[in-house]
Amino acid sequence: MISHPDTQILCVTNFQDLVSTPFNGDANAICWTRELLGNFSEIVEKVQLHENIAELEQDELRELQLSEQGQLAREILLNDFELLKAHGASPVLNVIKYYDRDDDPFFPTDVYSFHVDRSPIPTATFLCTYYGEPSEIMPNSKAEKKVLIPAIRNELKKAYGGSDEGFESFLSEHFFDLHYQANPGARPISLGVGNLWRLAVDHPGGKLPCIHRAPKEKAGEKRLLMIC
Repeated sequence: MISHPDTQILCVTNFQDLVSTPFNGDANAICWTRELLGNFSEIVEKVQLHENIAELEQDELRELQLSEQGQLAREILLNDFELLKAHGASPVLNVIKYYDRDDDPFFPTDVYSFHVDRSPIPTATFLCTYYGEPSEIMPNSKAEKKVLIPAIRNELKKAYGGSDEGFESFLSEHFFDLHYQANPGARPISLGVGNLWRLAVDHPGGKLPCIHRAPKEKAGEKRLLMIC
């Protein structure tokens, strides 16, 4: 285990520790810190994007004609696929130009908003950015659930317009209760490039889900992200 200045984050040096280290106390993000070899941008450029996101299957990845550095990057990706699958996860590798945005100016619920993931069963979110802008997390102590902010809650009640006993279900059904607002002056923590992360999820029995968001992409630069 490697110490990190933010108590929310635990750092490890191998995959087994990544999946076996428990979330305790304030810690809800575990990082396998890595410096990856290879040219991941070459893989990104080989993938044709007909929409804003393309999923790259393992067979497609193997068929790419790559330089020696591109081949090194591919081997890392294939190895991460196998590690996660052996753990019981279902990893997806995406080349991302941008995500769809929610056009609701009052309460957007897209992945660019700080949010937590939810599951009906105990699980965690794994993700790694191999190329492009990395995802970000926000310490729970530096953000507030949006539906608990009085002004926002009042507006949501107006939009709901039903009886009080159904309001919480309304918030859950529309995913409003998963989103957070950063406190004034709070700074997000970059997850970095190459690191494989395990983030706590909101599930029965869970304690402190990890608040995170997709980054704003750089103009003209795609992202390469594995997530499950």
